[in-house]
Amino acid sequence: MNGRFIVTYLVRSDAGSIAARARAIAVEQSVEMPLDAVTDADVQANIVGQVDGIADCGGGRFAVRIALAAETVGGDAAQLLNMAFGNSSLQSDVTLVGLESPPGFAGPRHGIAGLRARAGAQGRALTCAAIKPQGLAPERLAELMARFARGGLDFVKDDHGLADQAYSPFAARVPACAAAARQATTETGRLTRYVPSLSGSLDRLRSQGRIARAEGLDTVMVAPMLAGFATIQAFAREFPDLALIAHPSLGGAARIAPELLVGQLFPLIGADAVIFPNYGGRFGYSETTCRRIAEGARGAGTLPVPAGGMTLARVPELLDFYGAETMLLIGGNLLQAGDRLTEQAASFAKCVATHTYEAP
Repeated sequence: MNGRFIVTYLVRSDAGSIAARARAIAVEQSVEMPLDAVTDADVQANIVGQVDGIADCGGGRFAVRIALAAETVGGDAAQLLNMAFGNSSLQSDVTLVGLESPPGFAGPRHGIAGLRARAGAQGRALTCAAIKPQGLAPERLAELMARFARGGLDFVKDDHGLADQAYSPFAARVPACAAAARQATTETGRLTRYVPSLSGSLDRLRSQGRIARAEGLDTVMVAPMLAGFATIQAFAREFPDLALIAHPSLGGAARIAPELLVGQLFPLIGADAVIFPNYGGRFGYSETTCRRIAEGARGAGTLPVPAGGMTLARVPELLDFYGAETMLLIGGNLLQAGDRLTEQAASFAKCVATHTYEAP
């Protein structure tokens, strides 16, 4: 359908009611009023949502495809969410499971190739760790940064809970950790990218982005569900030199399928890498969901980053499952090594570097 994009919903219904339910969703997500009150012929023809298909998924569930007018989005990420799932998200029988991107969205600016270039790594998965816990002063976090870097990891990010707290102000933490990464480089000859976590309003993100730039950093982490899609979209446009790693915090608070939210929507607003809960960890995502997230992200040119309760012992298994176009993120399990943190990080890096990957 010309000028339209397809949104797919999983709807609970009986077979006799699903056609009417689909039409109701199409109206709710477009003009949100009785159709007999829409007197403008152009609105009726070009703006009112249209049912594009209904498929029976079994068990009283139906996949409903609705064609919405791309003109109603206008290239704005928040408005895309509003048109795709705004009012219907308030209806407990509807889950958003698919969305074809309308025009006006840049997608990742650096993506898999850009992150590989930053790491200076080809033909293998990338490695990442997290500095934590909350409550540590900047100098303590910088010490952890240095120890991870000496172990040869590609990226080390802030824990997503680190923001601008009094015990670790952003303006003090980021220079300290960036300096620790640079010092480790003088010792090892290899640069580990420090990735600060940005948070707050758009003005705060801008200020934090400038601090990151001033420290020579080129990769940052954001949480789209906390900051807002439009905010991340605006930040990505204003800081095109910074690669964005998207964190999924609050991603389970809405009925949006994880493979769509993390694997497609986050890349759509500019995420170059997406973190998501790995199967078998502490969050309960299935292998199928994780595979779909990873495949969706790669399809958009974005690097998938499985995380959450990952262990060094599982690295070979996870590399076999996800392949080389992946960044593995291990945090707490490495930090459990205590005084042997650098050695444990080095073991992680070596395991990834020496793994034999099957040809795609």
